[in-house]
Amino acid sequence: MKKVLSILLASLLVIGVLGACAKKEDGGKKKVLTMGTSADYKPYEYVDSAKSDQIIGFDVDVAKYIGKELGYEIKITDMDFNGLLTAMEAKKVDFVMAGMTPTEKRKKNADFTDIYFVAKNLVISKNGAIQKVEDLKGKTVGVQTGSIQEGKAKDMQKTTDFKITDRSRIPELFEELKAGRVDAIIVEDTVAKGYLTKLTELKSIEIPEAAEEAGSAIAFPKGSKETAEFNKVIKKMKENGEMEKLTKKWFGGEQ
Repeated sequence: MKKVLSILLASLLVIGVLGACAKKEDGGKKKVLTMGTSADYKPYEYVDSAKSDQIIGFDVDVAKYIGKELGYEIKITDMDFNGLLTAMEAKKVDFVMAGMTPTEKRKKNADFTDIYFVAKNLVISKNGAIQKVEDLKGKTVGVQTGSIQEGKAKDMQKTTDFKITDRSRIPELFEELKAGRVDAIIVEDTVAKGYLTKLTELKSIEIPEAAEEAGSAIAFPKGSKETAEFNKVIKKMKENGEMEKLTKKWFGGEQ
């Protein structure tokens, strides 16, 4: 009887040890989520050359905060903006966060979280050549490929006749404008802020629009459970002041 009890106790001890090891392994290792972004959209996401080409920015901080709250490790993959949703559909990334607006067209192929930040769109020209939207008539306007600003430009074309040319990256747009190869560019105000401070010959006007048209949200594959999970943390960040804190850090002042 003692022998049977000894064997039984030994067995329970082994099972307990194995169970504890398994629990530690499961609990100690975070699930990795790969975030697709376009790191040319300062201050949302950009490469910090001073930190070994690390990608930093508002979106990065928001994503990492959400990841920490939900127990995910966030890995970041950089690519051209117009290829982000395609990469997500191909399962090369788990979600997309790049100052992206959830348009009806994009919603056909992706689920979006609630809006986490709202900005405005600007028309930027050299020496204030464009004073109002109507001044774009007959001009060449640069936009980022696949961006909300490209869609905005096409909408504006319906009432004001101008030519649209697109580039993959934001810095390319400013180079084209400085070189005189385009007459104006359309860029989000938060992204343009740094350029306008540094390049004083560039002037901007705001495009009148409903505020929610330029709101940013996080894209997930259709039916993803993470959409609801991320929404809970976004709501929490708005309530506990964390979103406001990060907004002030990256954009400066109240937004």
